[in-house]
Amino acid sequence: MGVTLRLSVMQGVQHMTYGEILFRTATSFVALLILTRLLGKKQVGHLTFFNYVTGITFGSTTAEIIVNRQITLLQGISSLVLWSVLAFSVALIGLRSVKAREILDGQPTILVKQGKILEKALAKQHLNIDDLSMLLRSKDVFSPEEVEFAILEPDGKLSVLKKEELLPATKKDIKATVTPIHNIPTELIVDGKIVEKNLTKIDVSVVWLNQQLKKANIHSLDQVFYAELQLDGTLYIDKYQDTNP
Repeated sequence: MGVTLRLSVMQGVQHMTYGEILFRTATSFVALLILTRLLGKKQVGHLTFFNYVTGITFGSTTAEIIVNRQITLLQGISSLVLWSVLAFSVALIGLRSVKAREILDGQPTILVKQGKILEKALAKQHLNIDDLSMLLRSKDVFSPEEVEFAILEPDGKLSVLKKEELLPATKKDIKATVTPIHNIPTELIVDGKIVEKNLTKIDVSVVWLNQQLKKANIHSLDQVFYAELQLDGTLYIDKYQDTNP
């Protein structure tokens, strides 16, 4: 049956003109771009298994639209739109109902508690000790004994809280002086051009930027490959044609 399906698809491609293939590809691309944007970042990030399956379905359906002439363009796009509406509806239900969210997305599962592996929870998630060890190592933990809590999230990732005595000391713990953060690192110049929207966003003027460049002995934007405002309010500058040491 699989061979028959592949043959029918190949026959459909052979009877298509290049222009038709290009048109179907471009139309499918635009439709897929719009629909994924409408579904939001949760879908793009595959935060749950359902989101992951939806992404695969989108890709498979789009491929069929492009190469299978037995599926009209209207039928294919309609299928994508319907799937998007259903996925959006499921997400909306999850936003409005905690119970529905638990059913649709699942709940976090504690796998390790105070250094003790919870075998029943591990088996319920169809994981073995090797799987758990691999997940722990991805969090730089090499023994369950180091763990206060290890929680398997609905997206399949492991969140780990180490035991308190193994946690790194913070500046608060050692009463160190804390430098206030003025803003997140923001790019101000890229490829010799000022990113105007970022200047407006962080309320920085072009005059101030030029002053900072002059302090760094830079007199033209053409000299700057990249400039970024740092957490402490200073300007990081990377010039063109840096010489290697």
